[in-house]
Amino acid sequence: MIWLDRVTKLYRTPLGQRMVLNDASYHFEPGHNYGILGANGSGKSTLVRLISGAEAPTSGRVVRQANVSFPLGFSGTFNSYLTGRQNAVFVARVYGANVARVLEFVWDFAELGTFFDMPLNTYSSGMRARFGLGVSLAIDFDVYLIDEVTEVGDKRFRAKSQAAFRERALTSDVILVSHNLQTVRAYCDRALVLQNGELTPFDSVEDAIAVHVENQKYASDE
Repeated sequence: MIWLDRVTKLYRTPLGQRMVLNDASYHFEPGHNYGILGANGSGKSTLVRLISGAEAPTSGRVVRQANVSFPLGFSGTFNSYLTGRQNAVFVARVYGANVARVLEFVWDFAELGTFFDMPLNTYSSGMRARFGLGVSLAIDFDVYLIDEVTEVGDKRFRAKSQAAFRERALTSDVILVSHNLQTVRAYCDRALVLQNGELTPFDSVEDAIAVHVENQKYASDE
């Protein structure tokens, strides 16, 4: 179970405070996969980082009664000066996973070759995304937090990633941020729309998509 209890998140900017979440409460129930929809800059990635614990709320609390993954797609997860192998070992130890099993999985899945033993700051953005995806999938989480990375790589690798997530979905839940509405439809059975700091839940993914599309249309007409 993951529970947002009256969570507010503010950032200070040169133009004043920016509200990302305004007194948001929501219970992410186990047994469901959730999509998070919203315009660019609405705070979707911030919400995922709050759920993971990578960021703290300005007020309120996030209750996690589940083994929640680090947010895939968040660059702050790894140390750029360490090799892929060293980062994978570190993450495995943090989460109490079998190090040898994690290394074997990441080596096979991420397809980095000799780059696995090179610093992450030598990786392309696609290589970093494949690496992060591999490390996350190598560990058995109750909930996977995914920020856009299911679209990484060529058609063959995307199919490989989708198959791996379908396998994990048999025993785990997903909270997904994606601009690709087909991806949200494919993975999620519930959705939330984040706009102007307000988090609106929908039991129907199609209802959430309809509101999101209407919000986008309204914003473009302004």
